Amino acid sequence: MNYLGVNYQYGVPGQNGILLINLGTPESPTTTAVRRYLAEFLWDPRVVEIPRPLWWLILHCLILPLRPRKSAAAYKKIWLAQGSPLLINSERISQALTHYLKNNNNQHFIISLAMRYGSPAIEEVLVKMQKQSLRRLLILPLFPQYSATTTASAFDEVTRVLKTWRWQPEIRYINHYHDDASYINACAECIRMFRAEHGSGDKLLLSFHGLPKRNLSRGDPYYYQCHISAKLIAQALSLRENDYSVCFQSRFGRAEWLQPYTDETLRELALQGVRTIDVFCPGFPADCLETLEEIALQGSDIFKQAGGSNLRYIPALNDSASHIESLAKLIKRNVQGWDKNKPAV
Repeated sequence: MNYLGVNYQYGVPGQNGILLINLGTPESPTTTAVRRYLAEFLWDPRVVEIPRPLWWLILHCLILPLRPRKSAAAYKKIWLAQGSPLLINSERISQALTHYLKNNNNQHFIISLAMRYGSPAIEEVLVKMQKQSLRRLLILPLFPQYSATTTASAFDEVTRVLKTWRWQPEIRYINHYHDDASYINACAECIRMFRAEHGSGDKLLLSFHGLPKRNLSRGDPYYYQCHISAKLIAQALSLRENDYSVCFQSRFGRAEWLQPYTDETLRELALQGVRTIDVFCPGFPADCLETLEEIALQGSDIFKQAGGSNLRYIPALNDSASHIESLAKLIKRNVQGWDKNKPAV
C-alpha cells in the first residue's frame, strides 16, 4: 500500500527471526582496533559498575593508554588468517544452525548473528532483519550462564534499538540455558570425544569467566549457575567429586573476584603432583581469546612452570553437531505457538 509516498507493508507475510548474540571482538589485532573495542566494552555500565565520572578518568587515563597494546599482542597469538577466532567460530555456529533448522524443521527463520560490542553490531543486524518484514524475534545470547554483565547487557542494547521502531516485532528472550539437558550433554560429549582420542588427564578443570565478587552479593546468579553446570557435566561423565575442579579466569583490577582463580588453581594442582590436566570452558560456546590464549597458552605456561607436565585444552563446543542440535532444541522449545504454516502479519 502506498499512501502519500509511504510504503506500508501491512498484510505482507512476516518473518520469524532468531538473533544470536556473542560478546564481541576487535576488528584486527592492532593496538588501535583493540583500544576502540575496549573503549566500547569497558564503558558499558553493566560491565563496570563504578560511578561514571570516576570511571571515565580511570578508563581514559590509566587503562586505555596502556592495556590495548598488551591485549593486541595476545590477540596476535591466536588471530587466524580469516580474522577473529570468536567471530569466525560464531559465524560457523550461525551457519550450521541455519542449515540444521532448514533441514529438520518445517518452519522458516531468519537467523542472524550480532556482537554486543564491535561488529556486526546489534543495531546494524536488527535493521537488516527489519527490512525482511521481521514480525517475531527470538533473542538468544550465547551465554549459557546468566549475568547482568553479558545477557542483560545484550538485552539492553536490543531494547535500545527496538524502542525506536514504529512497528515492533513480537519478542521472546532466552535468559539462560545453564542447566539445559542438551547443552549439558553437548559439553559432556565434547569432553568425552577428546578423551576417547587422547586419553584422560589426571584431573578435569572446568574454567568459567570470572566476575567481581560484589556482583554475586548484588544478586547476580552467575556463580551458582556455573556450579550447577559443572555438577551436571560431571554427572553426565560419571566423574567423582575429586576428579574435577571448578575455577574462574580473566580477573582484572584489584577488586576481589569469584574464586578459586584459574591461574592459582593450576599452580596448586601442579604442586600437588598433578602432571596432566584437561581444561574445558563450559561458559564459552565459541573459542576466543579467553580460551585459546589465556587457557591454552598462558595456562599451559603457568602449569608447567609450577611443575606440571601437560595442560590439554579441550576445544569449545563451536559448531560441533551436538552443540548445533542443542541450540536447535532450545530454539524449538522457545518458539512454541509460532504457527509453522501461517506467517505472522
